[in-house]
Amino acid sequence: MNRYNRSDKVREGFAAPLQSKRLLDQVRERIRYLHYSLQTEKAYVYWARFFVLWSGSQGGMRHPRDMGVVEVEAFLTMLANERQVSPATHRQALNAILFMYRQVLGMELPWMQQIGRPAERKRIPVVLTKEEVQRVLCLMTADEGLLARLLYGTGLRLTEGLSLRVKDLDFDRHAIVVRSGKGDKDRVVMLPRSLVPALHAQLARAKVLWTRDRAVGVNGVYLPHALERKYPRAGESWAWHWVLPSPTLSVDPQTGVERRHHLFPERLSKRLKQACREAGLAKPVSVHTLRHSFATHLLQSGTDIRTVQELLGHSDVPTTMIYTHVLKVAAGGTASPLDAMALEG
Repeated sequence: MNRYNRSDKVREGFAAPLQSKRLLDQVRERIRYLHYSLQTEKAYVYWARFFVLWSGSQGGMRHPRDMGVVEVEAFLTMLANERQVSPATHRQALNAILFMYRQVLGMELPWMQQIGRPAERKRIPVVLTKEEVQRVLCLMTADEGLLARLLYGTGLRLTEGLSLRVKDLDFDRHAIVVRSGKGDKDRVVMLPRSLVPALHAQLARAKVLWTRDRAVGVNGVYLPHALERKYPRAGESWAWHWVLPSPTLSVDPQTGVERRHHLFPERLSKRLKQACREAGLAKPVSVHTLRHSFATHLLQSGTDIRTVQELLGHSDVPTTMIYTHVLKVAAGGTASPLDAMALEG
C-alpha cells in the first residue's frame, strides 16, 4: 500500500490525467504541456531518473510515490556532500524533484515546503576588456565568428542568437526582434551596422540550403507554439528559416521528424575556448562572457542602466546591477591606499 493516500493529497486544480504510463514519459508530457524549454525537459528528466536509480542503490527500486521527505533530503545531501555539486545544480535537482511530485504525481505535501534550499550566491561575472574581445574575435571566422560577434554586439543569449529567423532581422531599422526569449518574452535589440555585410552574406549561404531542402522535399523547420498546425506550410517558407542553419539534417527529439535545425551550441563553445587559448587569455571565458562584456562596455560608455536592462531582457534593474560591481573597481574610481603611500614616499 502506498505511504500516501492520493485521494487526500492530490493537488487541487491538478491538470487532466496524463496519457503516458511510464514515469519519465509522464515528466516529458507534463513539461511539454506547460511549454517548458527543451533544456528544462532534459534537465528534469535527468534528475527524475537519477533520483529513482539512486533510491534503488539504497535498498531496492521504489516509485517516487512511495518515497518522501527522508529520501529526497538524503538524495540532496548526497549531491552536496559526495558529488559536491554547486548551489545552482542543487537547486535545479530540487526543483526537478518537486516538479515531478506536484505536476506529474499530483502530490502537494507539507514536507515540500520544509526542504531547505541552498542560498543563492551572487558571483561577479567574468568580463573581457574591449581589447581582449577584439583579440578573440579576430581569431574566429566562419559561422562561429559571426555568431560570436552577434552575441557580443547585441547581448543576446546563445539560444536566442541560434534561434534567429530570417524575418527577425530588420536591416532598414537596424534592429533584431528576439522572439520568446528567457521567460517567453519578446524584445528588440540593435543590429550592429558593422555586421550588416556579414549577415547579408550569411543569409545568401542559408538560402542555398533552404533552396536545396525545398527541391528534395525536406520537412520545414521547427515552428513554436503549434504554429505548424495553424500554418502547415510556414515551416517551409524563407521567412521562418534559420539565420544560422546547421549544415546537416537532424531528428527533432520531440517529434521524431527529420529536418534542418540551427547550429548546435557546442560549436561556438569549443571554438571560443580555442580562440581564448590562442589569444593567451587566462580568464575562465564562456559564451555567456560575451553577453557580460556587452553589458559592462555599454555601462562604461555611459548608457543608462535601464536601457541595458531592456536590451538584456532582465525582469528588473537589480539583476542588471551586477555589472556595476565590475565597474566600481575597473573604473578606478577608488584609489588604493598603497598608491597614496607611494606618492607620499
